[in-house]
Amino acid sequence: MLNTTEILKKVKQIEIKTGKLVSESFSGQYLSVFKGKGIEFADVREYSYGDDIRDIDWNITARLRKAYVKKYDEERELTVMVACDVSASTYFGSQQTFKNETAAELAALFLFSALKNNDKTGLYLFSDKTELYIPPDKGKEHVLRIIREMLAFKPKSQKTDITQALKNLNNLLKRKAILILISDFLATDFEKYIKITEKKHDLIPVIVYDKFEKELKSYPLILNFQDSETDFKSAIDLSDLETIKIYSAENEERIEKIKKIFKTISVDFMEIEAGEDIYKPVINFFKNRKIKIRAKI
Repeated sequence: MLNTTEILKKVKQIEIKTGKLVSESFSGQYLSVFKGKGIEFADVREYSYGDDIRDIDWNITARLRKAYVKKYDEERELTVMVACDVSASTYFGSQQTFKNETAAELAALFLFSALKNNDKTGLYLFSDKTELYIPPDKGKEHVLRIIREMLAFKPKSQKTDITQALKNLNNLLKRKAILILISDFLATDFEKYIKITEKKHDLIPVIVYDKFEKELKSYPLILNFQDSETDFKSAIDLSDLETIKIYSAENEERIEKIKKIFKTISVDFMEIEAGEDIYKPVINFFKNRKIKIRAKI
């Protein structure tokens, strides 16, 4: 886990990197896929080719004998709530970056995009219970506090319970929110509350994994494991190719099962490797979301 100096340095790095990305492209992408709660009438203007004829103000058009259309302003008032798993397995990294650090970097893209569009942001950290709740608010200092907490927070419990976290969030969030659920999803039996939450909020699950969990390599040694959440102990002989094959297949099956749950209920999700450049998966998410929006029009 990072020390205080490293945390402050990391927060600054994330702020600079994310600020640049948000300024260049993410803010516009964010604005285009996350719409406000509705629109309100603002004014009228002269009709232009390509305008929707349903927006024509027939009373003014008849009076002035020229076609005029109604102009609307979007009522945003959006809330971005980052719900992040802080159980023991998320503080793991076989490379230089732990899962929780990647989670903070990913969250920062959405948080700074929300900040630029004057939307509220909040944070919910969970294990098998609520570890920390920061209510939605606005402002740069508020966003930086969220990022600091995601990097520095020390949970009281090592276990995880996604179902309980979603129950708590549905009670805390009285209005619809953009709910970014970040976890390695090692927990099970959360499908029911994923469905319930998806109906109330714009739910975006993010599967964060470590390269080691997907691509176990052959080495002349035996690894002794102790599950930090369940205390279950096991060993893997990395010189045994058959053992590696079985382990990799089981882990791949677990991840595919999770992805199938999201696909079945048409929830847009992301899958991100700890330490990788998060730009590409997030851009792909925005592209896919835009395609779905256009398909509904």
